[in-house]
Amino acid sequence: MSIVAEAPGYLQVFSDSSVKRFASETVSDSAESYSNGFKFKDVIIDSSKPVTARLFVPDTEGSASRLPVVIYFHGGGFCISSTTWLGFHHFLGDFSVASQSIVLSVDYRLAPENRLPIAYDDCFSSLEWLTNNVSSEPCLKQADLSRVFLSGDSAGGNITHQVAIKALRSETCQVEIKGLMLIHPYFGSERRTEKEMAEGAAGDVAMNDMFWGLSIPEGSNRDYFGCNFEMQDVSAAEWSAFPAVTVYVAGLDFLNERGVMYAKFLAKKGVKEVALVETEGQQHIFHVFYPKSEATLVLQQQMSEFMKSH
Repeated sequence: MSIVAEAPGYLQVFSDSSVKRFASETVSDSAESYSNGFKFKDVIIDSSKPVTARLFVPDTEGSASRLPVVIYFHGGGFCISSTTWLGFHHFLGDFSVASQSIVLSVDYRLAPENRLPIAYDDCFSSLEWLTNNVSSEPCLKQADLSRVFLSGDSAGGNITHQVAIKALRSETCQVEIKGLMLIHPYFGSERRTEKEMAEGAAGDVAMNDMFWGLSIPEGSNRDYFGCNFEMQDVSAAEWSAFPAVTVYVAGLDFLNERGVMYAKFLAKKGVKEVALVETEGQQHIFHVFYPKSEATLVLQQQMSEFMKSH
């Protein structure tokens, strides 16, 4: 067998279509005991697929106040990563404390074994799970389903956009999505941007193209609607009903340009509230690699403030 696609240290895809993912440091499930101000618990969203998630709940002992819910979708080019990874675990646990919110972080099925739109469907099912389990799951006893926020980084930012559209079109979705928080979102197109054509960008372009080639439906190109947001058929009425959006970009991120383009596109389409927030001097998904850094603490505060204002 030969290797046909590789992200060194993370992923190898072989000529027989088999996939090898390299182990990363993870945090295993634990009892519902508080540590660092939060507790966490793994839950099953859909055992038939399977789709699981990790719940993070801040310590609110003595308080009966309702808490907003953040549904979070991890990044990884749709092909790697998990909510159990150490960086995601610490970032989301600390964020649940900083924002005083319940966080539901979804482990969707990965490509190339499960190509798009499977990740979109898996992640949308987490909204249905939330509705069906809010009364029976002890960790959700303070959940306020009238204040739900969708968030994710990189590919998870892309998923955030798609789940919001699916929720708008759903006749059964019973949660009220107040806002979207996209962190360093992963989008693309057949047309290259200036940054992608710049000298020295070939390595980043090749890696992005590889992940897109593994994740979009076979026979599609990068103008597939899940990659190129301009290609999706969304009505003016749907855009006008779109939740408030904040797009977080990092100054040194190769995908910075795509995030800026996305924010401008939403504003042009008539989305009522769109904001762009840049963290200067930081790389792609710095909050996952450095979940205790000052830049990450600032990001968590910015996201918390967005939530409080909605």
